[in-house]
Amino acid sequence: MKNIIYLLSGIIFGLGLALSGMIDPLKVKGFLAVTTPAWNPALIFVLGSAVVVYFIAFQLLRFRKKSLNGEPLQNPSTRPLSIKLLLGAAIFGIGWGLVGICPGPAIVHMAFLDKNFALFLVAMFAGIELNARLPFTR
Repeated sequence: MKNIIYLLSGIIFGLGLALSGMIDPLKVKGFLAVTTPAWNPALIFVLGSAVVVYFIAFQLLRFRKKSLNGEPLQNPSTRPLSIKLLLGAAIFGIGWGLVGICPGPAIVHMAFLDKNFALFLVAMFAGIELNARLPFTR
């Protein structure tokens, strides 16, 4: 049953990305080009609606002890900013700005068998593996 819930969640997430235009690198790059005449603010509505949905869901879930599939829920604890977090966020943001795609949309693109996104995923998984093996990233 858990796997079905995970599968349905992934399908809904992928459909949401596709319908919102988040899988189109040109649309994402247009959104990130705030200081240019080519700026496309359409993704603000995607971001805004995601924040509203998350806020409502978080308010409802913070009093539950278990998720819908029976897993225990734990509220995240706050942690101080670290240089690793800031560096990782900067690397992610630079990569997102350069190619206009992040991991979620890249996985959605695999359904289209696009070799450019396959290369992105290989590089992403190589980075994840490299991070796991480097002693200073733990």
